[in-house]
Amino acid sequence: MTTARAEPADSIFFNGNVYTVNRKQPHAEAIAVERERTAFVGSNTDAEKFRGKNTRVIDLRGRAVFPGFTDSHCHIFGIGEREINFNLEGTNTLEDLLTKVQERVSKTESGKWITGRGWIETFWKPPQFPTRADLDKIAPRDPVFLTRADGHAAIANSAALKIAGITRDTPDPFGGEILKDKTSGEPTGMLLDNAMDLVSKDIPPPNEAEREQAFVVGVEREIKLGWCEIQNAGSELADQAIIRRAFDAGKIKIRVINAAYGPGEAAQKLLQDGPILNAYGHCFTQRTIKIIFDGALGSRGAALLAPYSDKADTSGYLTQKESELAPMFEQALRHGIQVETHAIGDRANRIILDLYERAFRTVPIEQRKIREPRWRVEHAQILSAQDLPRFAKLGVIASMQPSHAISDLFFAPARLGLDRLAGAYGWNSLLKAGTMICGGSDAPIERGEPMVEFYAAVARKSIRGESGEGWHPEQAVSREESLKMFTANAAYAAFEENDKGSIEPGKLADFTVLSNDIMKIPEPEILKTRCVMTVIGGAIVYSE
Repeated sequence: MTTARAEPADSIFFNGNVYTVNRKQPHAEAIAVERERTAFVGSNTDAEKFRGKNTRVIDLRGRAVFPGFTDSHCHIFGIGEREINFNLEGTNTLEDLLTKVQERVSKTESGKWITGRGWIETFWKPPQFPTRADLDKIAPRDPVFLTRADGHAAIANSAALKIAGITRDTPDPFGGEILKDKTSGEPTGMLLDNAMDLVSKDIPPPNEAEREQAFVVGVEREIKLGWCEIQNAGSELADQAIIRRAFDAGKIKIRVINAAYGPGEAAQKLLQDGPILNAYGHCFTQRTIKIIFDGALGSRGAALLAPYSDKADTSGYLTQKESELAPMFEQALRHGIQVETHAIGDRANRIILDLYERAFRTVPIEQRKIREPRWRVEHAQILSAQDLPRFAKLGVIASMQPSHAISDLFFAPARLGLDRLAGAYGWNSLLKAGTMICGGSDAPIERGEPMVEFYAAVARKSIRGESGEGWHPEQAVSREESLKMFTANAAYAAFEENDKGSIEPGKLADFTVLSNDIMKIPEPEILKTRCVMTVIGGAIVYSE
């Protein structure tokens, strides 16, 4: 039993199967909450000491209770837009994709852009990118631009390419590629990473009201899934204003750790103005710059040390210039700003670790606003053996999304070859080397469901229970480690370990209540588990 004081509490949650993630008191039955923080954790009997005439009492009915889950890496506006707009998830064949697009064309005013997101060719037969010729058959006049699920590639039809002025003579932009037919030299319609901007700049952007709707809808979905906090992996100034207005208006109740995209205007303003900490009752913090340093593995944009096994003429590319990052990193250290960098390929990971290490050497501890900067690498998917231990040595956090492994491992053997898979999605290897791993979903690239992420980390099998050569089942983690990735480790990665990550007196009363005990049930049953209650600051913000 742990008791803070025996004064009447605002609320008591009792009759639960509570996993506290507190080594001193790992299990409990009841929790008392006072002024948005946990006041007591212990037995049902002892919780009665906190009952007063105005205390709200909630029967958990034996449900499993966990510290509020945190999605350490998601894109909240994209999640909402996926819910609202043209969602291409589940297009299992090229024909299925074209049928959906044709239906959309029939309902869209002539000349208007048709945009969507979510297609992926992994399970198509053959698993090949679509072409502009495919889209031209169903949309010969209206511009079409469809983003791949990973957000690092898109297919455009001829009308869209014409508006953008892309021809066979258009050069590849830095950090991107215009795929061209090997015989004719004409663009195929596939645009990778920064090449996508050549077309997307001509697409009318959503207005502020539509962006705000996407944000609110995205948050509502996250809360229903049991996420109590989201760490939004990148935002421009306009989106930051939308987030603040939503909090001002009381439209949302979730904790947001927001990152500003850099290099650029958003990052410079953060460096100039300094961090925002625990605004709106500990619901909004902004102290992080987010950099995108390479592309994705599926579209062969991830920067590798050696060529792709299934396309020997490329090894991917970097999407930022090292010379522009180095001074920004030094400035971030001096101003107490955290840095998180998207790096998927082993070359991108090596170079970003080099840049981090150089910044740490250049700016000594006494010149830093925060002695322990807790910089992060987002994804850290493909690592060489010599770079794997550098994370722990440098104190760099690996922010990883377990679902990427059970999605990517259907095509990663072809992209990388079996030898390089030894350093791919290496959760256990990183943990054994002493690396802190925080867990996220990367939604809307993945589904964004906490149970999928938890299952992927402990099972390392597809959601249908599949495995295969090169999947390295030894890299799966224990349920205890998986739970920490989405609770205690996620809190540490956001400098929140004194307020979040475990259920104990004094910490914020954030809880995720599930229909099943995911720490004990068979692995396949984890995927059938649902959130039955989400509690943020002691308030029930969602309940079945």
